[in-house]
Amino acid sequence: MSLSAGLPGSEAMRHEGSETGVLLCHGFTGSPQSVRPWAEYLAAKGLTVSLPLLPGHGTRWEDLAATRWQDWYATVDRELRLLSERCEQVFVCGLSMGGALALRLAARHGAAVSGVAVVNPAATFPRLEGLALPLGRFLVRSAKGISSDIAKEGVTEVGYDRVPTHAAYSCREFFGVVRGELPQVTQPLLVMHSRTDHVVPPTDSGLVLSRVSSEDVTETVLENSYHVATLDHDAERIFADSYGFISRLAARKTARDGA
Repeated sequence: MSLSAGLPGSEAMRHEGSETGVLLCHGFTGSPQSVRPWAEYLAAKGLTVSLPLLPGHGTRWEDLAATRWQDWYATVDRELRLLSERCEQVFVCGLSMGGALALRLAARHGAAVSGVAVVNPAATFPRLEGLALPLGRFLVRSAKGISSDIAKEGVTEVGYDRVPTHAAYSCREFFGVVRGELPQVTQPLLVMHSRTDHVVPPTDSGLVLSRVSSEDVTETVLENSYHVATLDHDAERIFADSYGFISRLAARKTARDGA
């Protein structure tokens, strides 16, 4: 089966830079476009950056219907391993479900991940929709899309206008897996979440913060953005705060190694 042509802006991005690597993960039904400005900012600072396109994304929602969370995770897992071969240290970042992917990478790879920075990380599924999915996915192929929850005028997210229900069910399962593994996250953590989010409730960030085992934790509340904050009013703050977070930890490791 041939896949559809990619949506504009949905291409993966790779940039060769310093010995410090950053893996960025986009969200469910979205594409690299939603976090590309973040990736480009970090690349311009000289970091090595990888922003993969998750399977089934960036084309049409029917392609996503044929994929499952194991496919999405396998892609970022592979990218992390490639970055680890190239870089002295690697940080993982993500938006929404991409944040959940980043957190699972940290839980499973331990010292191979030097730190985690997430924006509006998803950890739960809307209760009513979630209860309907086990049977409903066999009756209804898709539901209304969740893209472009952005406060800033004139800015849109490249994503699907429909959500395939089989993939949504798998996404729901994935969040359950991630919640169970959060105590295994011990790395320094930066959680940035919007006060107003129409896709992922801010309580998901609270859940993440309450369950991880990280000792070095920073929480930032984004006052002027909705869910896709990386394209919204607080984008520059996200970029600067995450770079500051990465720089601080990278410098600490360099000093420790040189001692």
